[in-house]
Amino acid sequence: MKQRQSSSDLSSKDLAQLIVRGMQEKKAVDITVMDLREIKNAVTDFFVICSGNSDVQIDAIADSVEEETIKTANTRPWQREGKTYKEWILLDYVDVVVHVFKKDRRAYYDLELLWGDAIVTQIEESLA
Repeated sequence: MKQRQSSSDLSSKDLAQLIVRGMQEKKAVDITVMDLREIKNAVTDFFVICSGNSDVQIDAIADSVEEETIKTANTRPWQREGKTYKEWILLDYVDVVVHVFKKDRRAYYDLELLWGDAIVTQIEESLA
């Protein structure tokens, strides 16, 4: 069983929901939660994927996710990738992996198609 690096007893599903909230704070678009728990040999429990329209926005989304998880659950990502180039920022919370894409990069990598057996939930865009 995977062990999350945190002092929180948050379930992976609750962590995914917290991450969605962090994304919504910075108006991320096309937020998708992929439940991989029933897929044999899946690398994590959930992927949470979103898009941003600019380098600045995807950086802000990733920062907001980190702030939300630290503030609410005292949980930090185990690994971070992509902050330098700002096309695809990955935050690895072990049980939940966050993908913040620039729109064109998301279409190119198409994780939703790669993990087609996952249970996919599209998050409605916030009106706030």
